[in-house]
Amino acid sequence: MMCDFENNILKNVSRETVENLKVYQQMLGEWQEKFNLVSRNSLPDAWIRHFLDSAQLAEYINPAAETVYDFGSGAGFPALVLSIMFKEINPKTRFVLIDSVAKKTLFLNEVAARFKVNAEVLNTRIEKLDLPAADYITARAVTCLDNLFEYSLLYLKKDTVCLFLKGKSYESELSDAQKAWNFVYKVHPNKVSDGVILEIKNLRRKK
Repeated sequence: MMCDFENNILKNVSRETVENLKVYQQMLGEWQEKFNLVSRNSLPDAWIRHFLDSAQLAEYINPAAETVYDFGSGAGFPALVLSIMFKEINPKTRFVLIDSVAKKTLFLNEVAARFKVNAEVLNTRIEKLDLPAADYITARAVTCLDNLFEYSLLYLKKDTVCLFLKGKSYESELSDAQKAWNFVYKVHPNKVSDGVILEIKNLRRKK
């Protein structure tokens, strides 16, 4: 039985989708024995710390979105979790997962194939890509906000929205980023941790 905050985060998907996420969690545990995909200390609480933490971003993505780019996807958080959810919400939404670590992209491809999601996994560095602009850009535990803005600038259009999961230091990161960037932001509370979700719009470099 799910607790209240789980129900709140997963309210727009079916029991089947939740079960698929649970299978994904099992796969993570199996692969973790061979590859270091996530912190070992986080594995016992992976459902909350990784899966629900990622799933809560679905609330901030327009169901009609066409493309979502995810920087530094790691073991698939948040984008692979979201792609499994969007298979039900809108299967036409395409997720592009970018990570430079081959063993992690191997795992991502395995999970993506298992659940037949609309996701492409790219084993390369973000700045080396040549992709059209995205509707949304996501990132979790990758790098500081200033660096994320540098990467995001390559794939922005007028109405692109960036959704970044950040920890306690988000205020200092925002302060540092405001020295070189103009942007509009909202701070959303994280439902499963003491971090936040930063929603960034109208990003542009200061002249």
